Amino acid sequence: MNAMPDSASAQLADAARDARAAARVLARLPGPARDAALRAAAAALRRRQDAILEANAADLDTAQGLTDAFRDRLTLNPARVEAMARGLEEIAAQPDPVGRVISEWTRPNGLVIRRVAQPMGVIGMIYESRPNVGADAAGICLKAGSAVILRGGSESLRSARAIHAAIAEGLRAAGLPEAAVQIVPSADRAFVGAMLRASGLIDLIIPRGGKGLVTRVMEEARVPVLAHAEGLCHTYVHEAADPAMARAILANAKMRRTGICGATETLLIDAAVAPSLLPLLIGDLRALGCDFRADARARAILPDLKPATEADFATEWLDAVLSVKVVDGVEDAIAHITRYGSEHTEAIVTQDESAARQFLDGIGSAVGMWNASTQFCDGGEFGFGAEIGIATGRLHARGPVGAEQLCTWRYQVLGSGQTRP
Repeated sequence: MNAMPDSASAQLADAARDARAAARVLARLPGPARDAALRAAAAALRRRQDAILEANAADLDTAQGLTDAFRDRLTLNPARVEAMARGLEEIAAQPDPVGRVISEWTRPNGLVIRRVAQPMGVIGMIYESRPNVGADAAGICLKAGSAVILRGGSESLRSARAIHAAIAEGLRAAGLPEAAVQIVPSADRAFVGAMLRASGLIDLIIPRGGKGLVTRVMEEARVPVLAHAEGLCHTYVHEAADPAMARAILANAKMRRTGICGATETLLIDAAVAPSLLPLLIGDLRALGCDFRADARARAILPDLKPATEADFATEWLDAVLSVKVVDGVEDAIAHITRYGSEHTEAIVTQDESAARQFLDGIGSAVGMWNASTQFCDGGEFGFGAEIGIATGRLHARGPVGAEQLCTWRYQVLGSGQTRP
């Protein structure tokens, strides 16, 4: 999409028409042709690594007032560029999701009915800060036979353009239309509004960013939205938890990367083990630089913890801050999660299988973990190669959304001359 002295809506409409034409080409291509473009794009990312890192350094130099967690999300390095490239290759290695028969049955009259996966069409991807999201989104949309229009955040615009250049190189190398992956030409917020109003031009909007962005998208969109508002994730340490396992899991779930949506924001711990185990858990995290907001029962054990307010338990910190609450068993933990959670990811640490089943069956969240870090809520870790986002709604996909989840379906009905009486 080239910048033009035209309105954002007009430019977006032109881009969407080009994307629609490209999507029709993608939908008819055999899977290996789309996979070839993904592998070519991965090779281009590696070749263009220096240019991508130079663009990212310029973004970091001009960004002002960033928290450490935000700067971490924005930062690229050789390992992260390699992870983008490897992610595209892993997506290419996945089975082709397009055209697969999801289910098939035969009616008493002999009609054979098939539910067949098909591409969405044109996807609008609006994301903030994490420039690697553009590569993931492009790869998953291509694998799923859909075209995508990318709108990255203003703070990562140079990085996003450099990554897009590599994707475009891969498309050219494979002989696919470059309009299959486009990026808006500027950081003008008018393009977000144009995308949200593009009913009939864009088939699905996927926002990926902070609560403010997602809330705006949900409120203003005239296009279907696949989103999660925030990742208010919980780790519950049950009374039958292995202490060493609980310490390792919580440290990872909170502190591995504090700024991602799968990071644990609240620790729930059973009263039966809190006096002995909570000081160890807090000590581990404090040594890693974490701060705390604790309820009265936790502060009775560790009086130096800062008191938690009602709002703290409803806060997605995205930083080295952890809310802490002492609970009375599984049902109390579930009740807290139901009241304050965002239906993203919850974990229980326990050696008691019945308690784990009670917890996993009782939460309403998209992902439940048993004896594992909440930071495993990730498309790559799920074996999808990458993800285009985490869906917490109740319709269509839930949890990490890969290429298979990005497909819709249609029906094929095979007859042998039947007529309806």
